[in-house]
Amino acid sequence: MELIANILTGVVALLHLYFLYLEMFQWDKPRGMKSFRMTEEQAKQSKTLAMNQGLYNGFLAAGLIWGIFAGDSVKIFFLSCVIIAGIFGAFTVSKRIFYIQAVPAILALVVLLVF
Repeated sequence: MELIANILTGVVALLHLYFLYLEMFQWDKPRGMKSFRMTEEQAKQSKTLAMNQGLYNGFLAAGLIWGIFAGDSVKIFFLSCVIIAGIFGAFTVSKRIFYIQAVPAILALVVLLVF
């Protein structure tokens, strides 16, 4: 089961690398505006904030990848951070964030802790 937990943790890390890409490099491009349901004006006004947000997603991805090699306690910490961020995003921005960000991390954490 450790292999499955590591694979799921890796999937969560890849998702966060994709979020980094969207937020840092695609925010004001058609793909980014469509993903985040924004107008061109909204995207231009919030671009620097999105780049900062993307950087933080990169840190989460790095921590998750580190956890795959460092052990369960590191994975637990970073998966928990992702879950908390997903819950916060669901309450403050869109419920979609819970399903896209928190649910995969919850699945990985459950596999890690239960099996």
